Amino acid sequence: MSGHSKWSTIKHKKAKEDAKRGKVFTKLVREITVAAREGGGDAAGNPRLRLILDKAKEVNMPLDNITRAIKKGTGELGDGAHYEPFTYEGYGPYGTAVMIDTLSDNKNRTVSDLRHQFTKASGSLAESGAVSWMFEHRGVIQAQGTISEDDLLEKLLDYDVDDVKKHDDDSFTIVCAMAQLATVKKVVESNGLKVESAQLEWVAKDPVMIEGEEKEEAVYKFLEAIDDLDDVQNIFANVGN
Repeated sequence: MSGHSKWSTIKHKKAKEDAKRGKVFTKLVREITVAAREGGGDAAGNPRLRLILDKAKEVNMPLDNITRAIKKGTGELGDGAHYEPFTYEGYGPYGTAVMIDTLSDNKNRTVSDLRHQFTKASGSLAESGAVSWMFEHRGVIQAQGTISEDDLLEKLLDYDVDDVKKHDDDSFTIVCAMAQLATVKKVVESNGLKVESAQLEWVAKDPVMIEGEEKEEAVYKFLEAIDDLDDVQNIFANVGN
């Protein structure tokens, strides 16, 4: 695997800004509600819910919001909106391949909103399977620390880790098997690193380079527009470093 995409790094920084504005809370409420509905409201017995709650704590989501979202999922607060997960595939500007995870109570609205943004960017939604073969569903951890890349890699040799990359600002991106995300997260934390996010992502097998500042700007503007849609939980692209 050739590594994590540049878009993912940009998206991680964008998420921090969205968190400051409380914008990320709406998306987290949906994730928590669906996770609690499907696996129960006890985080100890629901690994998916546990990871999402960790994410909620990282962005300082109020406990009341978290509790209400769990109770919505378990049915304690009535039915409310019934969100369903859907994954969409498509081609953005300059043939950029994208995977989009959504949670929606109105699939027609979601598709309409997505198609509008794709059309504006001269891209197109695609049939299922059109671009998913270019990606792998993996666990991705973003962490901060002063350990060397080689030392961290040595600590993770016993786990199903695909890639460990250290960035210039002492941050790390660790890509691992989905089933080992929670375990690898604990190992990373036990070695003194601060985990800023740990989630399942669509990771491009072979990220491609976008040549030219103008083209690159158009691609990232499109990705941010998709990411800002209410029903979109995550968007992943095969944009390289």
